[in-house]
Amino acid sequence: MAPNLDYELDRFAEREGTRVTFNKEARDRFLAFACAPDAEWHGNFRDLASSVTRMATFSPKGRIDLDGVEAEITRLKRAWSSGDDTGDQLSAVLSPEQLDALDPFDRVQLAHVLDTCRKSRSLSEAGRILFASSRMRRTSSNDADRLRKYLARFDLSWSDL
Repeated sequence: MAPNLDYELDRFAEREGTRVTFNKEARDRFLAFACAPDAEWHGNFRDLASSVTRMATFSPKGRIDLDGVEAEITRLKRAWSSGDDTGDQLSAVLSPEQLDALDPFDRVQLAHVLDTCRKSRSLSEAGRILFASSRMRRTSSNDADRLRKYLARFDLSWSDL
């Protein structure tokens, strides 16, 4: 069964307020890849939705082109071959170039930070959780500021998450 790319793009448009489409060549290439027997959609529709969202987010001028599809296919194959699901989480907020520049240590650490932030109600709450031990040894603790500075190292802010 072929994935419904239009449905995923409609959902993206509702969330982001921006209409994005595939050009014909890009749509055909992505569908051929997505439906191939060796495609390892571990999270099923969730992974597919993330993939389409990533391509839509990084698409120039609201049009997903063949270059964007090829970059996404490369990212998915790399994630599937390594068994690493942190790439999915990170690629939702980082460009492919930013991902390629990350050391493996930073990838794991940043994925954990993003997961904690997404589960927290505020920057301050996330900071208290992430710096729970070290904050006890400090005379002055501004965990929200520490977290804000950490995210800034990756050109991220609380609102990006």
